[in-house]
Amino acid sequence: MKKCSKSCHEALAQLNITPLLDLAFVLLVIFIITTTPVVNDLAVDLPTAAKREKDPKPKVQYVTVESTGRMFLNKELVDLPSLQEKVVALRIGDPDLSVVIRGSAKTKYQHIVNVMDMLQQANVGKVNLATEPFPDGSARKE
Repeated sequence: MKKCSKSCHEALAQLNITPLLDLAFVLLVIFIITTTPVVNDLAVDLPTAAKREKDPKPKVQYVTVESTGRMFLNKELVDLPSLQEKVVALRIGDPDLSVVIRGSAKTKYQHIVNVMDMLQQANVGKVNLATEPFPDGSARKE
């Protein structure tokens, strides 16, 4: 009794490469489509235009609140009423004023709320709170 016939050995000896060719053609088409053509193949005398300065980036104002409640506007010690006056003056000068509140982690929440209320009364729309990421990059669970 034979275990394998002769036709079985012939079938194993031949390798069907049709799927491999299909894969190669698909990859070739993908590479052709995704490759960007060279646009600068013709020499063209382009017109000139006037050089325009870029618009300056808006200056960000920093309000720092220490854990003791002392407040600083751009490193200048201020109290809440004088901070409001200065922010209103800055807002008149720059209608698109942006303010970042930097509060110590040990600051009482009420001090930060007072500054945010004052900024809202001064009609400052762009207010951000500065934070630092955790050293190990993970979220703190409490």
